Amino acid sequence: MANTAAPARDPADRNHYDSAADYAYAKLHTAIVEGHFSPGRRMREIELASWLGISRTPTRHALSRLEIEGLLEVLPRTGLVVSSLDETAMEELYEMRAVLEGAAAAMAAHHASPREVAALEQLIKGEARLPSDPTVRYRHNLAFHRAIYAAAHNRFLMKSLHALHDAIALLGPTTLGAKGRLPDAAREHRLIVDAITKRDGIRAEEAARTHILKAVELRRTMLRSSVSPAGATGTSRKRTNRE
Repeated sequence: MANTAAPARDPADRNHYDSAADYAYAKLHTAIVEGHFSPGRRMREIELASWLGISRTPTRHALSRLEIEGLLEVLPRTGLVVSSLDETAMEELYEMRAVLEGAAAAMAAHHASPREVAALEQLIKGEARLPSDPTVRYRHNLAFHRAIYAAAHNRFLMKSLHALHDAIALLGPTTLGAKGRLPDAAREHRLIVDAITKRDGIRAEEAARTHILKAVELRRTMLRSSVSPAGATGTSRKRTNRE
């Protein structure tokens, strides 16, 4: 069971939130999705309250919220831990993501403003100049997908996609780190933006779905290779990036 150490915390961050519970939720959420708290890590209320520098009550509220969202789960004889996803859950996540990403691209083709289309074009041009560092590529990849979500102009779709990204964070390192994935992903991004620019919703949806299905093929390989013959998962590492 992973018990990754808590990341450094800046006490001044507390001033940016309306309540201690909101602060606790934001800090814990970030620690989980960035991989500081790995799947299987026990989430002890008293220890987390001490790390956050707040009382146990707002910490408890934040933990309850994260459990409702699926980032935490209760295991028998263990207690509250960071959730783990098996291959079945991974398949379900990516199946839904392909549908939603396709819908977002199609909506963007119909609803994106000229400024939003221009922003997508700039992201594509910028991608060609990025270093091969998967962390840098992930951040750019996230900005690219979020730009499409914003251009779709559907708040409910955006909320659903953000929730999926949180769940995918539990799967581990990025597929962008796989051999040959970076140039392939860049070409797939170009096809999506070309379709959006031409206001071709059908082609935009197809290109976006294909992009996600390519990623899930790599994710299957990565997930299976992380499991030993005895069925125990390998050592978890910080994961600030994934696709």
